[in-house]
Amino acid sequence: MKTTPANTNLPAPWRSSTWVRYRVVAWLTVAAAIAYLCRNAIGVAESSIREDLGISLSQSGWVMGMFFWTYALFSVPAGVLSHAWGSRLALATFAIVWSIATAAIGLAPAALAGFVVLSAAQLCNGAAQAGIFPASFNSISHWIPINQRTLACAMPSLGMQIGAIVAASLTGYLLAPLGWRLIFLVYAIPGIVWGGLFLVSFRNDPANDDRVNESELHIIRAGREDETAENNQLEPTPWMAIVGNRTMWMLCGQQIFRAAGYIFFATWFPTFLQETRGISKVAAGNLQAAVLIAAIAGSLVGGVLTDWIWRRTGNLWLSRSGIGTTFLFLSGVMVLGAYYAESLPFSMLFMCLGAMMASLGGVGAIAATLDIGGKHVSQIFAIMNMAGNFAAAATPICVGYLFESTENWDVVLLVFAAVYFAGAIFWSMVNPNLKITRATSGGR
Repeated sequence: MKTTPANTNLPAPWRSSTWVRYRVVAWLTVAAAIAYLCRNAIGVAESSIREDLGISLSQSGWVMGMFFWTYALFSVPAGVLSHAWGSRLALATFAIVWSIATAAIGLAPAALAGFVVLSAAQLCNGAAQAGIFPASFNSISHWIPINQRTLACAMPSLGMQIGAIVAASLTGYLLAPLGWRLIFLVYAIPGIVWGGLFLVSFRNDPANDDRVNESELHIIRAGREDETAENNQLEPTPWMAIVGNRTMWMLCGQQIFRAAGYIFFATWFPTFLQETRGISKVAAGNLQAAVLIAAIAGSLVGGVLTDWIWRRTGNLWLSRSGIGTTFLFLSGVMVLGAYYAESLPFSMLFMCLGAMMASLGGVGAIAATLDIGGKHVSQIFAIMNMAGNFAAAATPICVGYLFESTENWDVVLLVFAAVYFAGAIFWSMVNPNLKITRATSGGR
């Protein structure tokens, strides 16, 4: 039986509201941070792992890319699973599995066997992490009111950047005293703890959480479709409507190019700095962290700005696609600036601005999946995320081969400037006003 505040005679919107919805966002933010700690640490430790195990540069590229192949392939199945199981069971399971896979990296032997073990661990890690964001954003669609969704969606993005920053900075400092093997064993612990606690405390539906009072439930449900038990029953996924929807294709297109741009910063960027600027591993990790901090700023500003524009104008295209198009284009301009900058400080300034603008322009993509997804947010986001992660899987491999064939790391910047420009073109054609339901069809 739910408790309500003493002032129950007041209309629901004016009663003192509980704040459980913000705790939910905090849980999801921490999950993203732990996940990115586990996935990004390998980028900083890459050269140490490669030297200790005796694998080649191209093999190392394959290892870093393996994560994203299964992340992409399992995005839709994990989204469907999250929809069927609910976020509570799904996220707890995913966290424990990816943590075990992270520990396995630290146990890899030398030579070819090490390459095989690293690859298998990365494949398992990617498969487990594929469901984080479909499940998280499905929960946000149930727990967060429409006028706060973009900022709420930005918080897991904030968490992933925090995890990436911790991985970049902490891993570099711990390599000398602990060694890379022990680092990955330690990094496996937080996810196991989080999964157990989340399973005990989280509820999929705010109506089933005794900590949520009537006033908070009214706030959560304001402005959305009726959420009676009958309307919230599972319905078959309208796969044909999804595949035939042009907006879905455009969302996937912008995600492909945006993910390809981001993954360079998350994987090869420390090695890029070591090769082009002759700096140490620790310094390279710190500079990678600086870029990721800039991405955090972009996520926060993007969330606030997108929600503000929507509240002021009521225009979904302007608040989603307009922001995404503008800032992805500006991100490409900043990466071009980094290519032409001769000094490290100016190059890093342009890099940080580029990462910030790309992140700022990406928050609306998550909100757009909630806008068009209806009762199928997990599946819609999973498809978009799958498309992006196929690009993320191929990018580290392509960069490794590009350097081996050209021996010119700087040309990578020109490639990624073009990548961001292409993403801006796709963003401009996204229409977030069209919900995908069984009644929708192609040609939209």
